[in-house]
Amino acid sequence: MEKIDILKADRDYLWHPYTQHATAPAPVAIVRGEGALLWAEDGTEFIDAIASWWVNPFGHSNRYIADAIYKQLTTLEHVLFGGFTHEPAARLATRLMEILPANQIKLFFSDNGSTAVEVAIKASLQYWYNKGIKKTVIVAFEDAFHGDTFAAMAASGISLYTQAFNGMFIEVRRIPVPVAGREQESFDALAKALAPGDVAAFIFEPLVLGAAGMVMYAPGSLDRLIDICRENEVLAIADEVMTGFGKTGKIFACDHLSRQPDMMCLSKALTGGTIPMAITTFTQQIFDGFFSDDINKALFHGHTFTANPTGCAAALASLDILGRAETSQNIERIAARHREFASELQGHPRIRAVRSLGVIFALDLATDGKQEYYGTLRNRLYDFFISQGIILRPAGSTIYILPPYIITDAQLDKIYEAVRMALQKIG
Repeated sequence: MEKIDILKADRDYLWHPYTQHATAPAPVAIVRGEGALLWAEDGTEFIDAIASWWVNPFGHSNRYIADAIYKQLTTLEHVLFGGFTHEPAARLATRLMEILPANQIKLFFSDNGSTAVEVAIKASLQYWYNKGIKKTVIVAFEDAFHGDTFAAMAASGISLYTQAFNGMFIEVRRIPVPVAGREQESFDALAKALAPGDVAAFIFEPLVLGAAGMVMYAPGSLDRLIDICRENEVLAIADEVMTGFGKTGKIFACDHLSRQPDMMCLSKALTGGTIPMAITTFTQQIFDGFFSDDINKALFHGHTFTANPTGCAAALASLDILGRAETSQNIERIAARHREFASELQGHPRIRAVRSLGVIFALDLATDGKQEYYGTLRNRLYDFFISQGIILRPAGSTIYILPPYIITDAQLDKIYEAVRMALQKIG
């Protein structure tokens, strides 16, 4: 194959996500990945300390998943899911039923995290419409992030991503996250938001708000919020796109709860970071709200690559790896290392707060005022970590680590040391 100038072609033709091309530096051209490592075109080695936006728990170029994909490609690469079905989808559904919360009964396939949320929000609105009840409002957390399609964007509270579209969204009422010390405020705000009786659903990132800076809150608080929804006949949607498949130390963040949602949104690590795929799961009650002799009550939503067999094969292979004892041991090892590092940094004069849950570690720098999400401090931190051969993407003044489960202790040590250096040089 003829060699191509990657950066020239990129500069001439490509438009990157979350990027202001007038001011952004040239991207790093990655040519190879293996395990927790990525290599640039010039040979520079990087530790992927955020699992490439939280999608790659089992390492880059995972041979087990690749072999499953190859085998499926040589049998059936894709078939439309309207009026047809296939074994990989049936097997994946069966496997997921073994690990999902017991009340999740039906699966709806889509393409990515945003579309999984889009399906959930549309279904929640139509569920009440089918019943002849007018409920058109969604409740979400302040500073939530649920994706970039329109309903998902409406539910997201980070204004940087949504401010250009204000006034164009479905109505969303926002409540504070029940972080330590604000639990009752959050409970009261939800009760007030639901009081008019026009709320269809409450959508939340369970226990950890990812894009907001790995903001964490307790399972008991989420249980109480779900109870308030139940008391007011409001559906609960758990956006597990980031937290699912082991990130919080359990398979799903909802496994920490005593209460369970009506819907769950899954993507990212679903296929081990290989093929875009998403699933929205539902209780039997929600499915029954669409089950009718009236064709107009069907959920008229679909994607060209719905239940793509190759993606299903990748997901099945990923679930195989997730179920191995070695994977559980790795998750526990990383969680323990993170806790040790968090304990070390407690009371550091340049840190306002530090926390960890499962394989997720985060610290907030002590700064004067709120830092811009993509501001100068964040950019200096990002550039410093890149100079150390580590891929981290701070969110404002928050530095977080969310590595692949196969990362070695030596690689974790290098990441931790880079964070210590950043606190000395940049904090």
